[in-house]
Amino acid sequence: MLADLRQRFNRNFSRENYHKLLQVMEKQCGTAVEFRISETPCFLPYALLGQMCLYGEELIHQLVTRKYLEQSQPSIPAEFNVPQESPHPLFIQVDFGLVKDRAGALQPKLVELQGFPSLYAYQPVLARTYTEVYGLDRTLSFFLSGLDWESYTDLLRRVIVRNHDPENVILLEIDPQHQKTLPDFLLTEKMLAITTVDVSQVKKQGRRLYYEKNGVRIPISRIYNRVIVDELVRIKPSLEFRFTDDLEVEWAGHPNWFFRISKFSLPYLEHECVPETQFLSDFDDIGDLENYILKPLFSFAGLGIMLHPTRTSVEAIPKGYRSNYVLQQRMNFEPIIQTPFGMTKAEIRIMYIWEHQPMPVMTIIRMGRGTMMGVDHNKNMEWVGSSAGLFRNDTECPGRISGITRPA
Repeated sequence: MLADLRQRFNRNFSRENYHKLLQVMEKQCGTAVEFRISETPCFLPYALLGQMCLYGEELIHQLVTRKYLEQSQPSIPAEFNVPQESPHPLFIQVDFGLVKDRAGALQPKLVELQGFPSLYAYQPVLARTYTEVYGLDRTLSFFLSGLDWESYTDLLRRVIVRNHDPENVILLEIDPQHQKTLPDFLLTEKMLAITTVDVSQVKKQGRRLYYEKNGVRIPISRIYNRVIVDELVRIKPSLEFRFTDDLEVEWAGHPNWFFRISKFSLPYLEHECVPETQFLSDFDDIGDLENYILKPLFSFAGLGIMLHPTRTSVEAIPKGYRSNYVLQQRMNFEPIIQTPFGMTKAEIRIMYIWEHQPMPVMTIIRMGRGTMMGVDHNKNMEWVGSSAGLFRNDTECPGRISGITRPA
């Protein structure tokens, strides 16, 4: 997207450096990275990145109003309505694709939002490794809001560990050793000195939770929650506690926001970047589907999405379940990255941490030439997959993308 940087990178690219990138990432993570890492980072224009950061903040603020909290209450299943909900989410992801307007300029369009953590430890390591292995320009930055490695790590420690002993803070997941996101878990442990614990290994006594480490029972004071509910329902691990229990524990990312800020929120958003979206249960003309895609509300990694829903496939969904799906206007996202295999699309995730206000901290990029952007939908291809967004951090573009306001 920044033509000079793209041309220079493509010209100097070597497979040897790419293999070195993969080797360094595996060494840094302490495990193999099971999802595909793209051969290239993405070079993003500062103004476009700032526009996405601003749009994301505007959308987030719409979803913490009293009105929306009332509207979204039905999204939380009774069996997962966790007590002591926080007044706002701690972690938010806002995903954008890019389309061309009538004048030919690129404009961000919302794909979806998540009130749930993403790869907050893995992503800066990937971005830094791109810059170091490929010897990229030192003026390129990947942290937003004026953050650097030290201030970002301090921020992550403040919001996840707080004032607790790290020994009493856990990253909670289902069978973490077999998750594709294991590299992020291991890097989080290194960064914050906390422990990753399988949800089935958590013990309960009274209102307190515990885990065992080296044969010692350790009380849990705070949970960095990475448990995805649809996976919990599907796998049904044996648990000694219920998420609805009244527990003496803090949540680093309260679980209820997984439901409130999700595909469920799309029909309630009013913004120029939001494609027309409505619940399937509210869709009047079930025959007019050619301009829509169908998405289940709470699936991850593209599971269950119908890119080309038909009358037959939609009518197969019982009417009582149609409120669990949204129909979203189909968008033709523009291929923006020049690669040896042709122009390639990119989905850009702006990652936020809400300590005092929603703060954009970094990007995650997913590159693809398939029908969907997830790495599982771009198999057997090169120059696709997980990537990092870099932008110029010089005197003209100081890299402080935070607190941006619209022009009068």
